[in-house]
Amino acid sequence: MPKLYLLGGENVHKRSAREVNEKAFQDAGESLSVAVFPWARASFDRRYWRRKMLTDYFVSLGAGAVDFIEYSDSQVTIAQKVASSNLIYLTGGLVNALVERLRKMSVDSLLRDYDGVIVGRSAGALALCKKCVITCRDNQKARLVEGLGLADLTLKAHYKPRKDRTLQLLSKGGTIYAVPSRSAIVYEDGVYSFIGNTYVFENGKKCRL
Repeated sequence: MPKLYLLGGENVHKRSAREVNEKAFQDAGESLSVAVFPWARASFDRRYWRRKMLTDYFVSLGAGAVDFIEYSDSQVTIAQKVASSNLIYLTGGLVNALVERLRKMSVDSLLRDYDGVIVGRSAGALALCKKCVITCRDNQKARLVEGLGLADLTLKAHYKPRKDRTLQLLSKGGTIYAVPSRSAIVYEDGVYSFIGNTYVFENGKKCRL
């Protein structure tokens, strides 16, 4: 079973969640090889400028190799890249697109059988959960989306207090974990730990963890 780092969000340019990533990279061990899934974006432009930025960032955290897994890769190639990595990183973007693509290429099965560390940022974190809360920026509307279920919880990433009313209403039907940017839930074998400020909404009530 993998060890999951569910990161609420990060300004990668500013490396604002470096503390979380440092812990994840330390957990992954030495001679670190990182496999990145940039599949949450609408397109797969190889000139995507964040690729170099992410590579430089991860090298500064101790990675010896950083490999981007292309959506055009065969399932055999994807499986080989995953197997040769110590840490898998799922980027932010469109959670629905990410979940659909991971399932279509059978990556969900690879992730469940993976024995290393998986870091999901924003959409990447949401995709790893059983359910995730998607909220609109302009209003309080929200909806629940099915994730891959590696973590048996419902997650709201990029949490901000202005969404409290929405989360209070949704939590009357279940428990919701709310994680701001720069904070994370660490999940392993059903056990939770927390980095930074994280919150739980249950039965319409909010509690800080």
